[in-house]
Amino acid sequence: MDGGGDEPLQVAVKVHDGDNSFQGHREWLVELIFLGHLSHPNLVKLAGYCCEGEHRVLVYEYMPLGSVESHLFSRVMAPLAWATRMKITLGVVRGLAFLHEAEKPVIYRDFKTSNILLDHDFNAKLSDFGLAKDGPVGDISHVSTRIMGTYGYAAPEYIMTGHLTAMSDVYSYGVVLLELVTGRKSLDKCWPMREQTLADWALPMLMHKK
Repeated sequence: MDGGGDEPLQVAVKVHDGDNSFQGHREWLVELIFLGHLSHPNLVKLAGYCCEGEHRVLVYEYMPLGSVESHLFSRVMAPLAWATRMKITLGVVRGLAFLHEAEKPVIYRDFKTSNILLDHDFNAKLSDFGLAKDGPVGDISHVSTRIMGTYGYAAPEYIMTGHLTAMSDVYSYGVVLLELVTGRKSLDKCWPMREQTLADWALPMLMHKK
């Protein structure tokens, strides 16, 4: 939709109508808090919000080229050029570094290709901060939390212990990088059991430098 004004501003609207669950409201509120205070070229911009009764709305800048996931795995879109893939890689790592190195560090916790959006010049921006979490500060090594995120991207040590650190995001970034390089999904149940996650499939080759 257009944002109005002398020069129409295109925006994207995320509607949470009817989601009265504690988790649904919490994710809406978390996203509002983080994107309302954080600003970086590689984070999607929050343009506005509304909360009235059951209606919860977040308004973002419009990202016309959609998600990285749609470009990688759609059968109708042209394959991404290698230069574009590298541009995306550098963009998202800058956004992630900004979160981790902020005065109050933030752990993104849901780093995946469907949450990486592209503007008209293929500049990558992180979106959907509903699962983001304040990171550890001072001498604290990790944050203990319920296990959230997406299987195939979530770090094994986080799944096993519930201990969340910036390195949990770094693991997820590595999976996204593998997706960009190989064109394989993070999780594909068409493969044999031991090779269904992209990390498990790639690990032997990485260890033997194939």
